Amino acid sequence: MTNTLQAGVIGLGKFGYKFGKTLMELGHTVVGIDVNPDNIKRAQHVFSQVFQADASDKTTLEQMGMADLTHVLISVGDSIASSAMISMYLKELGVKVVWVKAINGDHEKLLQKIGVDKVVMPEHLAAKQLANRMAIPGFIEHLPFDKEMVIKEVVIDEWAGKTLREIDLTNRYNIQVIATRSAGSEKFKFIPKADQELKAGDVLVTIGHIEQLGKLHS
Repeated sequence: MTNTLQAGVIGLGKFGYKFGKTLMELGHTVVGIDVNPDNIKRAQHVFSQVFQADASDKTTLEQMGMADLTHVLISVGDSIASSAMISMYLKELGVKVVWVKAINGDHEKLLQKIGVDKVVMPEHLAAKQLANRMAIPGFIEHLPFDKEMVIKEVVIDEWAGKTLREIDLTNRYNIQVIATRSAGSEKFKFIPKADQELKAGDVLVTIGHIEQLGKLHS
């Protein structure tokens, strides 16, 4: 696999374990660290390598080769002090990309001042995604680089018999169609042609501003 990550996960609770397991399934190398022997036992046959150790000690991080990793995720539960110290040490050791799980807004501000590359608050993200799924039928997810831009599925009804060129979502709503799926099919066609005729029940996968997509009716 090209561009294989040499990643570390510090804190192998539910979030850290799932994060590392997913990277492993994608073909990357993952080193895990945790003080809890039960977490170590669960991860030892899943991750490339695991260590039972206190990652809040800079010497320990050096000895375990954290400086040689390209990416590290810190997920140490509710300990703001520990995550902040580990983040600082990893940056001092020269780790290129440090992501940290935060528990609240103040924690996020502290981590940003330390200079971590990304702060993640899974509970907040999950709640926002769920609310949008309820409020916006067809909602799939937000785009990571702009919280106001989302991906949404639109099921064809009134537009049946028209082409993408005729409904002209790009010019009328600043919405782009990135894929289509025929009614009854599970296979998507990406970058569809402008002259493709739409049928009732077909699905458009669209990308655009959340406010515009919320008003869209097909």
